[in-house]
Parts: sequence; C-alpha cells; structure tokens
Amino acid sequence: MTPARFIAPMKALGSSQIPTGIWQCEVKFDGYRAVAVLDGGNAELWSRNRKPLSADFPEVVAELGGLRCRNAVIDGEIVALDGAGRSRFQLLQNRGRAGDGTDIVYYVFDIMHLDGESLKELPLRERRKKLVSVIGKRRGRVRLSPAFEVEPSELFAAAQKNGLEGVVAKRPDSAYEPDRRSGAWVKCKVLAEQELVVGGFTPPQRSRQNFGAILVGYFEQKKLIYAGKVGTGFDAALLNELHARFMRLRRQKCPFADLPQARKPRFGKGMGPAEMKSVTWLRPSLVAQIRFAEWTDEGLLRQPVFLGLRDDKAPKSVRREAGPIPKGRSKAKRKTAAGA
Repeated sequence: MTPARFIAPMKALGSSQIPTGIWQCEVKFDGYRAVAVLDGGNAELWSRNRKPLSADFPEVVAELGGLRCRNAVIDGEIVALDGAGRSRFQLLQNRGRAGDGTDIVYYVFDIMHLDGESLKELPLRERRKKLVSVIGKRRGRVRLSPAFEVEPSELFAAAQKNGLEGVVAKRPDSAYEPDRRSGAWVKCKVLAEQELVVGGFTPPQRSRQNFGAILVGYFEQKKLIYAGKVGTGFDAALLNELHARFMRLRRQKCPFADLPQARKPRFGKGMGPAEMKSVTWLRPSLVAQIRFAEWTDEGLLRQPVFLGLRDDKAPKSVRREAGPIPKGRSKAKRKTAAGA
C-alpha cells in the first residue's frame, strides 16, 4: 500500500467579482490552512509551506487519529470560532493569551490520498464523496466544511449578511492541483484582509511604548513593495512581545524597493526621505495578517488594523490580493486577480 505523504495544498485565485454558473461553494475560513497526514495509526498536521503544526493543536491531532482509514492526506483549515460560530483569525492568534476556552476546529474540505491510492486526478465531486465517507457527521474538533453546488452569488450574499470573510467557489469537476492557482478554485472576499510582510517600524509617540506603527508590503517580481503603515490593533502586551521579535531582525538598509515615495499620498502621511530617517528597518521575514477598508488609488492600505503574525506562510509568497467585492456587485461577470 502506498504510504501517505505531505501534498502541497491547491491554491485559490483571488477574484474582484463573483463568478457565474454552478460551482461547489464553501465559506472562506479565517485561520491556518493545514494538511493532515494519517499513516500507520499516526496523525500529523502541517502548514501550507510544510511547517509542523501538530504540537500547536494536539486536540485536533488526537481526533484525526480516530478516523476510519488506513492512511489519508486531507486538506482543510484550522480556525478559532467566536460566540456566533464564525472563524476569527485574531482569536486563533491570541489563543495562548485568551485561555483554554477558545473553540478550535479543523474544517476539512478535500482529500488527496486514501487507503494507499492517490485521489488527485478524481473530479472534486468524487473526492468529496470519499471525504464524506471518512469524516461523516462529526461535530468535534474535526468537521466537514459545508459545501453547496449553487450560483456563487447566492452563498456570497449570505456571507455578506452574516459578517463572514467570503466564499470559495470550486469547479465541481476539477482535479486537485498541488501548489497551483489555476482558476479552478476562486475566492471572493466580503472583508478586506490579507497577509503582508513586515519591513520596519516607527518610534512610539505619546504614551505608547516600544513602537508606533509597522511598515508592511508585498512581493512583486522579487521586490518588496510598500503598502503602508499599520498603527492599530496592538495592546501593551502585544507591543512588548512584537518589539522583542523585531529587535532581533534589525538591519541598516530599507527593504522596500519603492521607498522613498515620490509624493505624499492622498490619505495619511507619506514616507519620504525625512520620515524614513526615524524608521527602524527589519529583515522582511515576518508575515502579518492585516484587515483594512480598501486599497487606495496610490496602492496603499486605508484604515489598516493588525490582527496577528502568521508563521504558516513564507514571506516571499506574499502577493497583493484582490480586494473585497462591494455590495450590489454579487452578480457581476467574472474577473480574477492573483491571490495567496
């Protein structure tokens, strides 16, 4: 029997408009993408860039070990649920400080290997049946992600109404394409949120300690592009914790390829030569999850809020994603842009 081995997860293409037609649609979760590998009675959890997660979520690993299969490779997302049952990345990030009451769930949505056989070439509909046979109606830490074959606009409207992050639409006949973003899977966001790389910080002002704001960006053709400053979303404990990590990453040279800015942006303060003198530059090795209102015409974040750091994503893989879909445009024609 062929053993189960880690398979790099398939990626969804970010979309600025809702696709049309009948797709398999699922709620977009706000957590850690995770691949479960079950083999010979052992269960392991891995991040999308193959970092071990088993020690961080032992309760999930324990439940995976009880699944009825000889071996398997399963794709899903680890989330922390709020009181209304919605996934919230900030709850997941603050789990250790929030206590043991955080509701952790591993929602599974695909299976790539089962009982010695590769399932990657099977259509999604068939893989889904195999997954249902393994997961069943479990309501513990490991659960099946609900899926509906509908017009994506229908589920997207429900996501908007209930304050969810968005929708992932998948071609029902699509094969599983490891580490690819072919467009067979499309993600449509209700909320503007994405990962960005931390490249520096400004000094604290008034009563704040440690630092004022972080400077963030994304990679484009191997160059780090400036996306703006983020100065909210930090409490005193987090400021202290992050500052300690930042100080180990200091460097002399600015990591952003497009700084200083040629002119002051319409919203907020610019980052010209004078402002750059007070910045402490960092090696771009940390990835932050940021929520914001929108991308401005100058390519900067408007009203950004820090949610937490992500250790499950490589900085060089961070790209600018499509923004949220405005209300009233849920039936627009499909138009896609690369996303993470």
